[in-house]
Amino acid sequence: MQWGVIWAVWVLLAAAPGAPRVVAIGDMHGDAGAAWRALRLAGLVDAELRWVGGRAVLVQTGDVLDRGDDERALLDGLARLQREAAAAGGRVVLLNGNHELMNVQGDFRYVTPRGFAAFADVPTGDAVQRLPARARGRAAAFRPGGVYARALADRPIIAQVGDSVFVHGGVLPQHVGYGVARLNREAAAWLKGQAPEPAWVRSPDSPVWSRQYCQSPGPADCVLLARTLAALGAERLVVGHTVQPKGIRSFCDARVWCIDSGMAKHYGGPAQALSIEGGAARVIGE
Repeated sequence: MQWGVIWAVWVLLAAAPGAPRVVAIGDMHGDAGAAWRALRLAGLVDAELRWVGGRAVLVQTGDVLDRGDDERALLDGLARLQREAAAAGGRVVLLNGNHELMNVQGDFRYVTPRGFAAFADVPTGDAVQRLPARARGRAAAFRPGGVYARALADRPIIAQVGDSVFVHGGVLPQHVGYGVARLNREAAAWLKGQAPEPAWVRSPDSPVWSRQYCQSPGPADCVLLARTLAALGAERLVVGHTVQPKGIRSFCDARVWCIDSGMAKHYGGPAQALSIEGGAARVIGE
């Protein structure tokens, strides 16, 4: 099985140049039907779920895992799509969300019975024998250094494509001060099993946990956003994580787009994506 992109390409994706069209899609939460429907509506895949997006860039902002049954199929399908897009001159940029990192931590509170069963064939070792039998394959897959954790290590926490910054939860000024490359590097080392879990991962203000900009932000939040974007040299921030009951919304004069439409079956929201083209962003989908 081939996984993601090699380290050098991953580094480039963390601050990639622009593209004629950038499409962002939010939380999938184990619902392959909704995820592929959104990608078809965006014109990026055909009826056979093959890449037809040409030179477009697709950014998925994390939380492929948990709450639904199709997680492994989605992980494998998105990895395949990365290869197909690259061959066509496009790119697929996959980010880690809080639920990816929770699984690496061994937090399986939101895993379905089928979500456990899907990883039952992953070889286990002594490190997971203390767990219930049904959880051992998944734990072996996602523990630091495990086969799927190593695949997640190819995914940045924060990525910039052209004048847009993408993250699961939010980027705050302190994250910029700490260093985007440093955040991405520390997360990757942990996921590969080469370093301890970074201290920032579990913070409520972490880039994968923050809800600063998508829960009815006020003027002070918009000022914070403007400072962050100025420091990054970007025009807009695109985030998932916080479900928008009426579908994708923007705040702060469209400088932040909250793209978790709740499309997964668990939430029952519309299958949507955000398309950025010619400097303008628009919602596409149901």
